[in-house]
Amino acid sequence: MQKILKNIKLLIMDCDGVLTDAGMYYSPNGDEMKKFSTYDGMGISLLRRVGVKSAIITGENSPIVSQRAAKLKIESLYLGCSNKLEAAKELCNKEKLTLLEVGFVGDDLNDLELLRNVGFAACPPNARPEVKTIPNIYLLQTRGGEGAVREVADMILEAKGVKIGNLLQSDTQ
Repeated sequence: MQKILKNIKLLIMDCDGVLTDAGMYYSPNGDEMKKFSTYDGMGISLLRRVGVKSAIITGENSPIVSQRAAKLKIESLYLGCSNKLEAAKELCNKEKLTLLEVGFVGDDLNDLELLRNVGFAACPPNARPEVKTIPNIYLLQTRGGEGAVREVADMILEAKGVKIGNLLQSDTQ
């Protein structure tokens, strides 16, 4: 697995159930809200520092997801996507990558095809049972919305031989 993780150049994430806890929150006025983990944000930032790009491909079409992606400087965002595998292929073509150089974190039925076709596939422990049975899926220890993406980011950084402390020190110098 270390060899696969070392070659990851793009990390794609689903949103609901991965970057969030899959809950849908509404204010008394009907405003939609989502809970994101700052741990994931740091993981995405650390990956960017070593040249690993990030993308969100989600079936959801929400301005909240757009705002979060912008805040985290995520390079590619696909909202309202019904065919995640085709979107990933399009993105790989644009970035001159193969699907083997892609990691994907997904959790539900609409993630199955993409999870089956990337170099590294992972899911949080709160993923649907059908996702957990995909051959070679890596079952994360961290639940969606609580730092699942950070767990993957740390694994990729470790496989690339990157010391997180060294990345952070370069900011202060």
